[in-house]
Amino acid sequence: MRSIKYIIFSLIFLLIAGCISQFIPETDENQELVVVEGFITDQYEIYTIKLSMSRPLSSKNIAKPLSGCIVTISDNLHNSYMLTETTSGTYATDPTQFQGMVGRKYTLNVKTNSPSTNNYSYESLPVEMKPVPQIDSIFYEKITIKEKDEFGPKKEGCQIYLNTHDPAGICRYYRWVFTETWEFRLPFNVTNSVCWLTRNSSVINIKSTSVLAEDRINRYPLNFISNKTDRLKVRYSVLVNQYSLNEDEYIYWEKLQNISEEVGSLYDITPATVSGNIQCIEDPGEKVLGYFSVSAKSSRRIFIKENFSGIVNLYKECITDTVFGTGPIPHLNTSVWILEDHTIVPPIFRVLTQTKGCADCTVRGTNIEPDFWEDN
Repeated sequence: MRSIKYIIFSLIFLLIAGCISQFIPETDENQELVVVEGFITDQYEIYTIKLSMSRPLSSKNIAKPLSGCIVTISDNLHNSYMLTETTSGTYATDPTQFQGMVGRKYTLNVKTNSPSTNNYSYESLPVEMKPVPQIDSIFYEKITIKEKDEFGPKKEGCQIYLNTHDPAGICRYYRWVFTETWEFRLPFNVTNSVCWLTRNSSVINIKSTSVLAEDRINRYPLNFISNKTDRLKVRYSVLVNQYSLNEDEYIYWEKLQNISEEVGSLYDITPATVSGNIQCIEDPGEKVLGYFSVSAKSSRRIFIKENFSGIVNLYKECITDTVFGTGPIPHLNTSVWILEDHTIVPPIFRVLTQTKGCADCTVRGTNIEPDFWEDN
């Protein structure tokens, strides 16, 4: 009787399973689309334009560089500047030949030489470089994450704010990008114990004053640093770049910001639905991803060196063994590293780790001090 029930149950399960088929939604993101990434400013520096082909959602490969293109930037005064391909799909300007100027309108032109693009040409809309004011101030405030209790000390974080304004009332749309650099130290007497780590911002920071009577931004919450990182352990610095935007580009970044903040699902908007300012000349209906950004730029840097309570200890699990004596240590420098060497005063012993990053800070960062670093 049990055997008959088991056979019937198995047949029902197979019948239900046989009714399930894979659903693959038809979206623009299952196509290979041209992707354009790049911007120019009014600063004396090298600008890069990156060209690639997007990969379908079902593909695990990253975007494919679009090489062999002719890339030029032209302005409304009939000047034209050709970019040089430095690496596959990356095209750069020569700072001795080109620098953006406030008030001019710039257009990006791309002529492809690839069967995947039908040798099409692509062009951006003309974009005016609007002036941008200086950043008035960057400052921070301590934030209590958790009060001290019987389970541990008080935990604190750091909120970084920005103030800016345009007395001329011209720059009504702003975007900020920042670069963090912080010093960190290993709690052991090893050769490479002090290093610096640099990270670029990965969030979209934008703000509009178009509906305000005054072109002024106060206490914009630029970045929050929690106690779960060692950024605030020794010394921290942030360089903030402020960019001027036109209204169209602000709307573009706003849509991308909404995407990044949404919980992704089948019915949410996707990056392919966000229109940029690039179009195909031969086929205007072809969808092109990305944006050619033209912005003036101003910058400001601050340093933070203060005691923050409850900062995480990233090295509390470093010590894995203690070896007494002066004999050879098997597998040393292949899977074991010395954290502390107590071989002068008895008892002689050495403290070991199996994590290289605990014995060498260059695993995470660099031991070369940045040129802008302030020691005091």
